[in-house]
Amino acid sequence: MNYKNIHFEDLGVTAECASFRPEEGVGEWHVMLHVEPRSETFQQQLDRIYQTEDRLPSLPDFQGAQYVLKRYFLSDSTNQQPLMRQEPNLAISTIQQQPLDGSKVAAWLYMVSDTQLSVEHGAVVGEHNGYRHIWRMGMTATEGDSARQTKTVLEDYEQMLRQFGATLADNCIRTWFFVRDVDTQYAGMVRARRENFVREGLTPETHYIASTGIGGCPADTKALIQLGTYALTGFQPEQQRYLYAKTHLNPTYEYGVTFERGTRMEYGDRSHIFISGTASINNRGEVVHVGDIRQQTLRMWENVEMLLREGGMDYSDVMHLVVYLRDTGDYEVVSEMFRKRFPQIPTVITLAPVCRPTWLIEMECVAVRKTYNSHYPAL
Repeated sequence: MNYKNIHFEDLGVTAECASFRPEEGVGEWHVMLHVEPRSETFQQQLDRIYQTEDRLPSLPDFQGAQYVLKRYFLSDSTNQQPLMRQEPNLAISTIQQQPLDGSKVAAWLYMVSDTQLSVEHGAVVGEHNGYRHIWRMGMTATEGDSARQTKTVLEDYEQMLRQFGATLADNCIRTWFFVRDVDTQYAGMVRARRENFVREGLTPETHYIASTGIGGCPADTKALIQLGTYALTGFQPEQQRYLYAKTHLNPTYEYGVTFERGTRMEYGDRSHIFISGTASINNRGEVVHVGDIRQQTLRMWENVEMLLREGGMDYSDVMHLVVYLRDTGDYEVVSEMFRKRFPQIPTVITLAPVCRPTWLIEMECVAVRKTYNSHYPAL
């Protein structure tokens, strides 16, 4: 893993970069872009972000890199999304989760090399060595309550997967559910997801999917939830393993929700770990350190560390961190804690209430480590 910060002084943008570049095969880059606030409009900040994106692939550190996914964290999605450029060949996710550094926009970029990219059935597809990586972002519905909208977007997504010869249970690796007014709308999403999962064969006796369910406002004011997904075909079931960290965490179904704490994918040349949104919780499903942002942050870190360890990794393998805060007043404390603990890892801290009011903070991450397994094709 290589970490590097690139500051574009003329643009006032910092690119926090993590790269995994084997001698042969697919290279991977995760980048967090942060724009310096300059008392200017959203469009002006966005233009500086875009100029940075356009420069990155030409730099020596990004040789051969192609964009796959871009997620934009916005301060006002309804008014800002219409101002954004159209990039139909990429998986684009835009959500109102205000960056808490004082800017109006931040971005998480995912790039790969040596991969054939295309768009099929509304998804971005990356192909290499028999694997097909399927990214679909920004799925919404506008009719009904949060339960009905969740039902609609999941059924639409499952229909799309069938066109790839895939299913939710067998091929979906990661989901993100962004929920408007999470304190009141989350329960409907959870209920509809659980009902859908039962029909799809996802139960406590089988498995669920690594996921984040968090506060976030879609641009369309009628949309109560927004779904983003990553699926994969061409792998063997034994390449996928779920992470539990039972000394620190309990199965999510014990308190009525349906997701895996983390998922490890093993390839011939590396392993990936996808850590779901994780908060300050114990192995009885109880919120730990109610009202104490410092202690909740420490416990959250510990929980994620245990999940990574179970998957054979640690924080030195993490390629990015997305941090969600309920209270903007906690930003300075949390930001300083992350700077001291993880000075190199690309990180964004946003305003996004967690699904329980007493949880003050949550985070998710992706990790990668070099491995060798001759039974599987390299990524």
